[in-house]
Amino acid sequence: MRIVPPAPSLVDQVVEAITDEIVSGVLMSGSRLIQDDLAEAYGVSRQPVQQALMLLRGCGLVQSAPGRGLIVAPLDPGFVRDLYEMRAVLEGLAARLAAERASDRAAREGPAYIAAGHEAVKSGLVGRKIETDIAFHRFLGDLSGNTLIGETMAPHWPCLKRVMSDVLQKEQSMSRRVWDEHEDILAAIVDGRSADAERLSREHISRAARVFIHHIELQQESRPKQRRMLSAKKMSL
Repeated sequence: MRIVPPAPSLVDQVVEAITDEIVSGVLMSGSRLIQDDLAEAYGVSRQPVQQALMLLRGCGLVQSAPGRGLIVAPLDPGFVRDLYEMRAVLEGLAARLAAERASDRAAREGPAYIAAGHEAVKSGLVGRKIETDIAFHRFLGDLSGNTLIGETMAPHWPCLKRVMSDVLQKEQSMSRRVWDEHEDILAAIVDGRSADAERLSREHISRAARVFIHHIELQQESRPKQRRMLSAKKMSL
């Protein structure tokens, strides 16, 4: 019997709507998140908005600001580093278990994920690249047979989507390397090479983390310079 996944709750839909606006840049770092305004914009009551904001605060996309209520959190290199260190361990474990438990299924279903990823890269659409990337990693989690891996990662996907979006808009060549590495991970799983699958998966996540963190740190360094230039321009006027 085929299991039909439950429809997303209203809170889940609001979480996705807010996340999409943060990822796309409609809601920028530091933007105030006023519950009444969001409820009106999404056509819902304040309660699902309030619950959604609490969930987003828990995963690092939203934070409290003195005198301003809740705002879109700036990307924090330390938080991203912590997140990717955890992700490397979990996804390495997922790849190893997938190679041990589901190599046949990986061979049957995996190539479709790889093909979708390469098509997303050709499209140039950042949103499509992110969705296919996440779908591949969730597929590996599913192959592992360990439900706790997916449950542990689930609350952090909104923040990961934001990090990926922020970088992939500027690092176009990275997308091609990502899917080459995905192919190598899948090949190790299909061949049942569990140690290689774990190593390749951990290296893949750690390599991405270094790029993302470096990008965020460069952005933070540039902001004071931009503010000083704007201040000087105003004074000259």
